[in-house]
Amino acid sequence: MPGIGSCLTEIMSIPGALDAMLVDQTSGMAVAFSGPSGVDADRAAAALAEVLRATAGGLARSCPGDVVRVDDMIVTTDKGHHLLTPLETAVEGPLVIYVRLDLERSEPVSARRLLRSIAGRLTT
Repeated sequence: MPGIGSCLTEIMSIPGALDAMLVDQTSGMAVAFSGPSGVDADRAAAALAEVLRATAGGLARSCPGDVVRVDDMIVTTDKGHHLLTPLETAVEGPLVIYVRLDLERSEPVSARRLLRSIAGRLTT
């Protein structure tokens, strides 16, 4: 299994990647961060974990009786693309990989495939 640092380095090599973070989904704490200074990684991590929880809760309420598991999310804003990929690790527990992509220099579908590949190696 690759280390967290090498995974963040690989994520940051995705074309258009601006920053990346590994978030503990349970506590909302930043496990690791790579990106520009000035970003409050702990506050951002808490907000990202809450976005994922709220999305999963909303989807579960809209599909009563179904088990809803979010595989990943792509959110596009006027400033960029934001990808979140939840994963279960044997050691760390539930984590979320987050990457912010430049709107003009990235391709979110390709980035999603790469992120899923990285996530798969992180969980094995």
